[in-house]
Amino acid sequence: MILNDIKLTNFRNYDSLSLSFHPKLNIFIGHNAQGKTNLLEAIYFLSLAKSHRTSKDKELIQFDSEEAYINGSITTQNSTLPLSISVSKSGKRAKVNHLESAKLSQYIGHLNTVLFAPEDLNIVKGSPQVRRKFINMECGQISKIYLNQLSSYNKVLAQKNQYLKSRNVDSIMIEVLNEQLAEHASLIILKREQFISAIERHASKIHGDISNGRETLKVIYKPNIKYQSSEPKALKEEITALLAENLSKEIERGTSLVGPHRDDIGFTINDFDVQTYGSQGQQRSTALSVKLAELELIHEEVGEYPVLLLDDVLSELDEVRQAHLLTSIRNRVQTFVTTTSISDINHRIMDDMQLFEIENGKIKIDE
Repeated sequence: MILNDIKLTNFRNYDSLSLSFHPKLNIFIGHNAQGKTNLLEAIYFLSLAKSHRTSKDKELIQFDSEEAYINGSITTQNSTLPLSISVSKSGKRAKVNHLESAKLSQYIGHLNTVLFAPEDLNIVKGSPQVRRKFINMECGQISKIYLNQLSSYNKVLAQKNQYLKSRNVDSIMIEVLNEQLAEHASLIILKREQFISAIERHASKIHGDISNGRETLKVIYKPNIKYQSSEPKALKEEITALLAENLSKEIERGTSLVGPHRDDIGFTINDFDVQTYGSQGQQRSTALSVKLAELELIHEEVGEYPVLLLDDVLSELDEVRQAHLLTSIRNRVQTFVTTTSISDINHRIMDDMQLFEIENGKIKIDE
């Protein structure tokens, strides 16, 4: 999968920008706060209709403008497609091949991306919420069914939480909401279990290579619901029973206590918890292994590699980890790198690339 070009209008510090990209390596170089990460954010937004930096879409719109536009074209094994997405105060509109998508879930998945930034170390060190977001973003790229079920689950969950807070709970209404939650939750849980298993299969091998076989990485799904069934209908019945069992606690606390909205992931190296006992190097190796595993999993699922976005991350990796990353992606994955210094990048991959120098939202292309 290749992102051929991008055009930005009123996006962050770019009032108007049009760029064509190298099919292998693209390096955005410049001092901090010049617009390097804004460009990567635009690519990520074109892919997932979400920013990795803010949950407030209006922050993407340039000051004194009403709407921001991102246009691009991708080449896959099967075709070349134009993509576009606009952001205004009234919402987002996305188009594939000039046709508007009725739902964003129909748009997501055309341009697959994997982002690796320094904050991705929080996949290991951060809160369960960070890890759930990681699962949801990556599962959503490769499974529209998952994305639809998650969206439906979150809507019902919000409705139930609002109802619980009212303190005037009708048992029939709660049963209806729990029935809907159990339906969506069963499919979400089984898909997450499958996803984590696949991530572990790839990440374990990658981490073994990074550590020269000295360490064994395990990625563990830690569902909020302890379940036995691996079939959706039976699992739904288990979840329904658990929801009924915990209803009095939920009424007392005024919030939903049971469900995949409280899931987590664990990481162990040689059976020791990485978050608690791992060194900084082991935590970084774990995050790197998981990110490289994402590349392999998407390739496995859709038949081609996603676009890789490396946001100021190479300076965070030591020589061994950087070398493993760059060797893994070379000539296989179109890659976009932001950096303040070319010295941060291993010179072995710089023989086939395009360099973009960025200063205050203006771009000079090195020929």
